[in-house]
Amino acid sequence: MLDRSINGAIGFVGVVVFALTYPLIALAIKLDSRGPVIFSQKRVGLKGRRFTFYKYRTMSHEGHKPYETPKLDPEQFKTFIFITPMSRLTRVGRVLRATSLDELPNFWNVLRGDMRVVGPRPEIPELVSQYPPEYHRRHDVKPGITGLAQVSGRANLTYEETMHYDLEYVRNHSLAGDLAILAKTVPVVLARKGAR
Repeated sequence: MLDRSINGAIGFVGVVVFALTYPLIALAIKLDSRGPVIFSQKRVGLKGRRFTFYKYRTMSHEGHKPYETPKLDPEQFKTFIFITPMSRLTRVGRVLRATSLDELPNFWNVLRGDMRVVGPRPEIPELVSQYPPEYHRRHDVKPGITGLAQVSGRANLTYEETMHYDLEYVRNHSLAGDLAILAKTVPVVLARKGAR
């Protein structure tokens, strides 16, 4: 696993890129639709601790209004794929998601110590509260900007498939493994594989 200094260094570089590109992306978001530039939401991190997660807003002001989290039993997790309705996304939001630029503010979470560069993606509390017991093992490590599931299918995976990769990462994470995931992340993002 990447140590604190490496995470801090990558997080700092990411925040610099975030700061340099912020004026252009913020202007595009504001011209495209009303509402804040940055979207914040409570997510579940290490040991089940909640933290405030940041990303660029990609949905319309109305689209970000609270909506009911689906109620799932353990069997339903096997086939569940969460897809944001295209009607909720703004024109700029579609581009940001396709290019993963919407996740640049995540680097602020890395600098704050809430997240790491590599790890399972943090989930909302409403869905975590429905997890079967074994799924909670994903909270034995800090969540990440990218992870094994993200380079293995991203949004094309069912929730059970995503959890399979997340738990495999928790069991076997290492410095070499994190570096391999980082190396795979770049071509996945450029190819826009599984981006939604």
